[in-house]
Amino acid sequence: MTSQEQKNLVLEQRSRRGDREVQQTVHWNPHQTGLVICDMWDDHTCKNAAQRVAEMVPTMNRTVSAARDAGVSIIHAPSGTMDFYEETPQRHRAIEAPFVESSVEIQWNYWDPEREGEPLPFIRNGGCGCIEPCSGWIADDEGVRQWKGGKVPWTRQIETIEIASEDAISDDGQEVYNLVQERGIDNIILMGVHTNICVSGRPFGLRQMVYHGKNVVLCRDLTDSFFQPTPPEFNHFRGTDLIVEHIEKCVCPTITSTAFTGETAFRFRENAV
Repeated sequence: MTSQEQKNLVLEQRSRRGDREVQQTVHWNPHQTGLVICDMWDDHTCKNAAQRVAEMVPTMNRTVSAARDAGVSIIHAPSGTMDFYEETPQRHRAIEAPFVESSVEIQWNYWDPEREGEPLPFIRNGGCGCIEPCSGWIADDEGVRQWKGGKVPWTRQIETIEIASEDAISDDGQEVYNLVQERGIDNIILMGVHTNICVSGRPFGLRQMVYHGKNVVLCRDLTDSFFQPTPPEFNHFRGTDLIVEHIEKCVCPTITSTAFTGETAFRFRENAV
């Protein structure tokens, strides 16, 4: 192995061909790699979701720190909270990156039947799957819970995730694209919440980066889903596993935080075996 290869990131990617898992080892230049942290807010309309975010943070912070130390560019993307960061150099770094026109439209990208088949049948986006409805959620005529609590409770990224001086902050797909093009980033790692909605669909999310032609992976142990399952008794963590399997089959491969931390992949306490 050459000295250059030793400096590369070694990622064990998992994808799917039908029902079969496919493992592949890839070597990425860290200086051509970006890590995007999606919507790890300080609070949420669903308090169980907020608790799971807080539970993920220690492992996520170690992962991000190790990636940063290896030379990976870190982009914090807590959507809808840019006012909180408007005076920071990390925010200005994203705003001031030179504009680069994309060959594809930069937009929200929902489940695409032509690319992915039909959406997962057991999920109803909108409303959480808590047995006791979180305050602020009410059911519509079809029984789907909708947020009616007024102003959303999140104001910033959860503060226990370090934002280093060299990082960038943006929730804008064009700004994120400008940043990655300016830095010659061809490889993108996504982590954060929620897997089936924002991580997959935002204008800086998995699908968008795939459409840009980037090499994209989801960090599958540092993510969580948000859905109202059908039936309501459907296990939350099994639902997340099925969402990840769909991504591996139809969108992009996945990795775990082990590639950066050398530790066992993260698991939520309620999902411990």
